[in-house]
Amino acid sequence: MSDSSPPLAGVTIVDLGRVLAAPFCTSVLAHMGARVIKVERPGTGDDSRAYGPFKGGSSIYFACVNCDKESIALDLKRPEDRTIFESMLDRADVLVENFSPGVMERLGYGWDALHARWPKLIVGALSGFGQHGPMSGKPAYDIIVQALGGLMSLTGHPGGPPTRVGASVGDLVAGLYLALGISNALYRRTRTGEGCMIDVAMLDCQIAFLEAAIASCSATGHVPGPLGTRHPSIAPFQAFATADSPIVIGAGNDTLFRTLCSAIGRDELATDERFASNSSRFAHVDDLQREIERTLRTRPAAHWLAALDAAAVPSAPIQNVAQAMSMPQAQARAMVLPVECPSIGTFKVPGNPVKISDVPERGMRKPPPALDADRERILAELVTSPRMHPTH
Repeated sequence: MSDSSPPLAGVTIVDLGRVLAAPFCTSVLAHMGARVIKVERPGTGDDSRAYGPFKGGSSIYFACVNCDKESIALDLKRPEDRTIFESMLDRADVLVENFSPGVMERLGYGWDALHARWPKLIVGALSGFGQHGPMSGKPAYDIIVQALGGLMSLTGHPGGPPTRVGASVGDLVAGLYLALGISNALYRRTRTGEGCMIDVAMLDCQIAFLEAAIASCSATGHVPGPLGTRHPSIAPFQAFATADSPIVIGAGNDTLFRTLCSAIGRDELATDERFASNSSRFAHVDDLQREIERTLRTRPAAHWLAALDAAAVPSAPIQNVAQAMSMPQAQARAMVLPVECPSIGTFKVPGNPVKISDVPERGMRKPPPALDADRERILAELVTSPRMHPTH
């Protein structure tokens, strides 16, 4: 390792995670240089290997969060596989799992047993509802915690049906929090010499991500609901119709609002009493939308985006995924990286949004592993070689 190595180079993670939340966590840590060894069920592997879409007989869903990892198939109920697993833990810094609470204990690998035998080991446990509480034993998926955590009540348009966020934020947010917790635990271990257990619940993370909704609800008694593209307290901050396609505008203060009015040729709006301050604009947000759209509907989106950009008013077209991927800005920041996979062929996945000054940007990611593809190397490196404890 050198000063330009990724920050987690030399850290070994044994990953029991399945489907999305925990695998996304270990994908984030792999981005940071950790070695991630994915332990999968013999025969079928991770459940998500069976999720479409497929190409070349392989799951693209599985591939997107399992690049840069190794795979070994183990049945933790078989004595010989438990021996291999425990030899891996002798070298591991972190164990990640997203079983329901109680499963690891029944396997003999609960936190107390693990900590007694491997005191430096950090354990990241991710579940729907956490390791304690009246709902801890219940199963959960992304849509369950989006519904229970209040997020679906804020998503969509007023009077419309409940709407799930288009990305699996129930899983992804929990994976990010677990990655943050593990990074903190690795730093803590440099001071204490001890590992610890990180308990992350998907529901907790959805509640934590409600922004100001909880504070506003508790302070005012008003229960927030869906607002479409509008912001709950800032105006104008939403999508607006033009002569062809909608655009979004965010004018988050009085100065920007005055600049917006000038850029669209409606200076009189800035002196209208209804729109003189953010609070008054928000109180008359329907009137404000009608006035702005009355002007924006006279020209196409490209015209207004050019005018707003020249005036430095935050604005944007509403792009689809393909358009976002092809943006020069995304390319310049290496946010879409190629993967060359023997079964799928070349495809693209998200890059690492965390840029570190002395660490070179990666040009591509390693392909996801075939089930049990790294068995021989893992056995040679981690099982048959002399045992040692992690010292990172």
